[in-house]
Amino acid sequence: MDVDTPAEELASALGVDKQEVKEDLESLLQYSVPLEEAKQSIRRKHGGGEGGGDAAQPESVALNEIAPGQNNVTVSVRVLTVGTRTIQYQGEEQTIHEGRFGDETGTISYTAWQDFGFEAGDSLIVGNAGVREWEGNPELNLGSSTSVAMAEEPVETAAEIGGDSDLIELSPGDRGRNIEVQIQEVETRTIDGRNGETEILSGVVADETARLPFTDWDPHPEIDAGASCRIEDVYVREYRGSPSINVSEFSTVTPLAESVAVTDDAPQLSLAEAVDSGGLFDVEVVANVLEVRDGSGLIERCPECGRAIQNDQCRVHGTVDGEDDLRIKAILDDGTATVTAIIGSELTEKIYGGDVTDAKEAARDAMDKEVVAETIREELVGDSYRVRGSLSIDEYGANLTVEDFAADDTDPAARAKAVLAEVHG
Repeated sequence: MDVDTPAEELASALGVDKQEVKEDLESLLQYSVPLEEAKQSIRRKHGGGEGGGDAAQPESVALNEIAPGQNNVTVSVRVLTVGTRTIQYQGEEQTIHEGRFGDETGTISYTAWQDFGFEAGDSLIVGNAGVREWEGNPELNLGSSTSVAMAEEPVETAAEIGGDSDLIELSPGDRGRNIEVQIQEVETRTIDGRNGETEILSGVVADETARLPFTDWDPHPEIDAGASCRIEDVYVREYRGSPSINVSEFSTVTPLAESVAVTDDAPQLSLAEAVDSGGLFDVEVVANVLEVRDGSGLIERCPECGRAIQNDQCRVHGTVDGEDDLRIKAILDDGTATVTAIIGSELTEKIYGGDVTDAKEAARDAMDKEVVAETIREELVGDSYRVRGSLSIDEYGANLTVEDFAADDTDPAARAKAVLAEVHG
């Protein structure tokens, strides 16, 4: 597009240098800003307002001063991350660009409803942006009336630029992140997607810092069990209270020549730290079993959905012929908080010392199914255990789905000292 004529008209109306106006116009048009919006942005910059009057140029707002509900916000920012994904909006697929901006005062997430062409590391002046609340925090909304121009000077920020992250650093809401991981588990599943039945991949990835679940919504052939990959442009959602990585059609997956080192250990936290985290896919705690709750021992499950049932009634499938199973629901306490540990049939068999057949025989002999739970209570209550699993938190409380369960051999005096230090800070 020839910008000489509009640049000359603007420069004449504003009483400024034509070359400067021309460069500003070219910069805005480079980012797909419509011509009229670009001209308005230049008028504001030079104090001409939208109609060429005497309105003052909008001042940039510091990111830590932005609050939901503000409109026509102007900010000077550094682009920290850029991600791309497709969402369903008003019944149609819409491609959006999202990530985080930073300045000297902090960071803020953004969503751009069109491609302005900026990249991580760019310094921008963003004008006429809206602000909405997203997951309890303000977020900048960049739409068709938003102007985006390159800043003359780099915008300073203490935040890290670029999306490279260790798994331990990821949180729900992160967008435009890049990870280098080993694929530990992967399976193909068929779901009822937007366009009917859709094949996806799901599993677990790991690096030196953590293990996390993932879903690949547009299966990439490079994602295979045991493979080490660099995956660029992933976003993170919350799944059962913990971060879950999402790979999309905009993600790129590159095999790595060297295997990614992975951790065999879960982070060991106090129960209070674990609960305060909001949920963790893999965590280890040391705690005492205070109680084995009702619903433990010999139970029945729905053959359709696997839910525990009572009196042959499933809350989803109605009257069913239940299948026998073993499980434990135990209350753990380490002096800082309590959680409910859900222990599945395999570990329950080891703790009980027998399988479902043995438990059914014991119940028949005693003419009481509760005898199985009582045996488990006698084995567990009052002792300390090292427990590893996935912690989820919902309106019903904190639940730890147990993967490993073993007696704790930590010196009791040392453990008591650690708990007191945690409680008293």
